[in-house]
Amino acid sequence: MASDKQLHDLLANMADAEASDLHFVSGYQPMYRIHGELSVAADNLLGEDETRGGIKGIAPPEVQEKLDEATDCDFAIQLVTENGLKRFRANVFSARGKSGACFRSIPDIIPTLPELGFPSDLGVRVISQKNGLILVTGITGSGKTTSLAALIQMLNSAGGRRIITIEEPIEYIYPAVGNSIVTQREVGVDVSSFYEGLRYGLRQDPDVLLVGEIRDRETAQLALSAAETGHLIFATMHTSDAKGAITRLIDLFPSDRHDDIRTQLSLSTRFVLTQHLLASTHGGRRTLALESMYTNYAVRHAIRTGKIESLDSAIQSGRQDGMFSLDIDLRRLFNEGRITLETARAHAKDPSEFGHGG
Repeated sequence: MASDKQLHDLLANMADAEASDLHFVSGYQPMYRIHGELSVAADNLLGEDETRGGIKGIAPPEVQEKLDEATDCDFAIQLVTENGLKRFRANVFSARGKSGACFRSIPDIIPTLPELGFPSDLGVRVISQKNGLILVTGITGSGKTTSLAALIQMLNSAGGRRIITIEEPIEYIYPAVGNSIVTQREVGVDVSSFYEGLRYGLRQDPDVLLVGEIRDRETAQLALSAAETGHLIFATMHTSDAKGAITRLIDLFPSDRHDDIRTQLSLSTRFVLTQHLLASTHGGRRTLALESMYTNYAVRHAIRTGKIESLDSAIQSGRQDGMFSLDIDLRRLFNEGRITLETARAHAKDPSEFGHGG
């Protein structure tokens, strides 16, 4: 079987296999990730030629040239399958001179918050913000992009919004709804960087801007300034909790600017939401656990004065403002029978809250 034909078939079969990802790596069998666990998808060991040939054969024409030069490359693809048009996010990489790729399946329809296990009342509070910075954080594969898509689609459906997204790559496609306009720009295709996309986006009369990821000082500064000047900014970061996101943003800047940045953050930030996807007691799709931090007076004061360690206690006492800690959400999920005690204990900041393992 031609390598691109095998790769096409493996991608086309992901939905039936209930797989979220396909790993297509030289020297290994193709593998699916199904409900968080790797599973062999085909018996053959992939050689370098068939791995690289398969990837190039499936990539869009504008990406194929990049694959000859870049050791890392992100792109999105659409495939025609027996079940209709399917979209995938791809990351191609090189390791010790050998090629590999990971393909993430993108659902056909943007999920709703209840379908994700994301509290609807929290979602309503988030999208009701008129301006400021909304951060969605978590490790790779924690569902940040999907939650953001659900929130942006709520704003899109509400109507009357000019929404601009800067993504790498574009995953979910937002439908035209009523009197909203959504412009989706892809880094490396439509715009050179997140910073440039945000800079030019501010000239396009936006109400809402989504920045796929804040990675550098320039993008962080522009996002904070835009949030201060009346725009609602959504962005992601790779941190494991809310206070880690604040620390990471501050540390992007030189130390002599930290006081100013803390003040900006305290005034501009609205919510920091941190996600974890955990093994479910029912098998199948993983369960979403959240930490929610809203910048009420106590949080603003802690950020502005650099008392980042006190954010945990501010979250604990801020339930009326839509805040809750990861441990509180783990307790809820355990009490509802959706995760095991072992899972709750393994992910808790304070495992002793769940007793001691035997």
